[in-house]
Amino acid sequence: MSDKAIGDEARTFVEEDRAPMGMTVRVFIYLVAVHFIVAFFFLLFYLGGARE
Repeated sequence: MSDKAIGDEARTFVEEDRAPMGMTVRVFIYLVAVHFIVAFFFLLFYLGGARE
């Protein structure tokens, strides 16, 4: 598809259709925090002696 087939509105929409950098950083921090909490719970269960 050529550039002329894409309208100006669509071209600007594609440019603006990205998450802001701040949002990306916040999502990354959130995911790290969730994994850290899950690892902490696994550690607690391990130290608590959870066995079959």
